[in-house]
Amino acid sequence: MVYSMTGFGRATVELEQYSVTVEMKSVNHRFSDVSIKGPKYIYALEKKIKKLISTYVKRGRIEVFITIEGDELVERSLQVDWHLLDQYYETIKTAVDKYKLPEQITIKQLFSLHDVVMIKEKDGGNEQIEHTVLEAIEDAVVQLKRTRYSEGQQLLIDISTQLENMQNSVNVVSKRSEIVYDLYREKITKRISEFLSGTVDEQRLLTEVAIFADKADINEELTRINSHISHFFDTMQHKQEIGRKLDFFVQELNREINTIGSKANDVLIAQHVVEMKSFLEKIKEQVQNIE
Repeated sequence: MVYSMTGFGRATVELEQYSVTVEMKSVNHRFSDVSIKGPKYIYALEKKIKKLISTYVKRGRIEVFITIEGDELVERSLQVDWHLLDQYYETIKTAVDKYKLPEQITIKQLFSLHDVVMIKEKDGGNEQIEHTVLEAIEDAVVQLKRTRYSEGQQLLIDISTQLENMQNSVNVVSKRSEIVYDLYREKITKRISEFLSGTVDEQRLLTEVAIFADKADINEELTRINSHISHFFDTMQHKQEIGRKLDFFVQELNREINTIGSKANDVLIAQHVVEMKSFLEKIKEQVQNIE
């Protein structure tokens, strides 16, 4: 099955005291890369979130945004560094006495001193929040998977069209290659005949044509191209991630097409080689989007 690596998913799970909203977007990436952004206490669930996402998505960069709204989600506590405050106070008293300062320090001023008072946050730590977050994650990634599949079907249509176009060019080249030998033989015969005023050494001619036929033989390349195209179509029906495998076929097709271009000494074949390269370039662009 063809899945795109780009997509979007969103889900909200609402309870009495709070609600969890998850948004996901994915883009192309050679491997699987999940980035999570949300409240600090969510990062304790990072491994579970990534594991859950990996059961649905195997490849691509996925950005996950988690928003939690409601009461009793975070337990806050006030912490006072009394030892530090004592040092501040004694230092201030010493400064007042030493410099005969009239100003009296207030409680508000004391507690506003740097690092004296800190607010510590501790998540509610209840299993219900964890369950709700993971439920929203799963709903969002399922939706993400749907959009990736939908876009993947468009990629499938476009790639299939380009492969069919390439196959048509291959068929033309295959038929043309069957007569190139005879065309070259006629061409060489005519040139030798003109040069020797009608006298042709048949054995030399056959040798020359045989050498050309061996150098210009593209049957193996055409056979491999047909095989790669067939495997390309078959692979696009597989259920697992197929992007890397399709990329391999693109590289192999490119190699065979280039070989045909260098071996075939024929204008029509050369024209179709250019067309095949054009079709393959479009396929390559689309394959880079496939999971």
